[in-house]
Amino acid sequence: MKKMLKMGITLVMAVSFLTGCGSGTQTADGSETVKETIADTKKTEAAADAEKTGNTEKTADAEKADTDTAQAGDKASGTEKASGESGNKDIKLGFVCMNLGNPWFVEVKKGFEDACKELGVTGMVVDSQYDVDKQVSDLESLINDNYNGIMISPIDQNATSALIDKAKEKNIAVSCVAQSQDNADMRYIVNEYEYGSIIGENAANWINENLKDLDKVKVAIISQDNVEAVIPRGDGVQETLEKMCPNVEIVSRQPGDTPEAGMKIIEGVLQQTPDLNVVAAVNDSGGIGGYQALSAAGFTGDDPVAVFSGDATDEALNAMKEEDTIYRGTVDLYPYRAGFESAKKLFEYVQNGRPAEQEDIFLKPVAVPLKDLLDGTYKK
Repeated sequence: MKKMLKMGITLVMAVSFLTGCGSGTQTADGSETVKETIADTKKTEAAADAEKTGNTEKTADAEKADTDTAQAGDKASGTEKASGESGNKDIKLGFVCMNLGNPWFVEVKKGFEDACKELGVTGMVVDSQYDVDKQVSDLESLINDNYNGIMISPIDQNATSALIDKAKEKNIAVSCVAQSQDNADMRYIVNEYEYGSIIGENAANWINENLKDLDKVKVAIISQDNVEAVIPRGDGVQETLEKMCPNVEIVSRQPGDTPEAGMKIIEGVLQQTPDLNVVAAVNDSGGIGGYQALSAAGFTGDDPVAVFSGDATDEALNAMKEEDTIYRGTVDLYPYRAGFESAKKLFEYVQNGRPAEQEDIFLKPVAVPLKDLLDGTYKK
């Protein structure tokens, strides 16, 4: 009986192959669902074996055939499970970044993208490249594309204010990160002056411990004065240094928030002030450039020279770990966390409605002097 049944099944399969090109169900890539036919064959054979032996429970072959059929069906309908919540793919969250040339924002981007993956939503990151006009255009594009939530790190909040209002009128949830957009639904921001003060305090503590006997400690500040909202950070650095170290002389304060700009600034300062002692940068990006310029000029850890900055990016922390380093401190704002939690907040607003009043979350600066990094006191 089993032999006759197998012959009948073979005939059915032959007919199926002949008629498949005209009416067979296809998978997402257009191939015939041969696996389903084979799986059905295995099930039928397994059932025949069970009937012959009087066993009414499924055999291992029958159970495997069920699994094969289910997997083939999932592939055919494109319903294989992906990471995140598959039902949220229609939700779109966008991040209009100030400048991805800044390592701090690279960490924000990573956090934002990881949260989008975890939530199962569509995420988009746009780099405005420190161009106000481009940022306005980038933001307008996301609004016109009906994104459900948008996070922005504004270069000039006055330039983007009207578009933020337009987004909210369309019930698009809006947040900002790092720099304030005062009319956003949620702000994940830092007190800029306080942040600068902690960078300055980090540098001042080292100066008072190591250079207190110098008549003049010459300091160059690499600021971010090209971004209006960040000017107070540079003020915090400068005023804290001048308050805590009476022998400090500020020999230069120039905006340069990329490694290339920071390096160019300090190369120029060294031509005028070869006995420069300290570079204090308002972010790691500029600080890394200053560090590169000083290292290229031959300064080592044995010299009365130091670089301090803020953001605790991997680049800065790795420079601090180098043997005989002059990179002696940074400040952590936990940018990855800022991007991750901001995306989660936007998703919450999309699901439950925008807040009636603006919500504020403040980044908390944590000083990272070199000794804390090396002895394990600081954990990233």
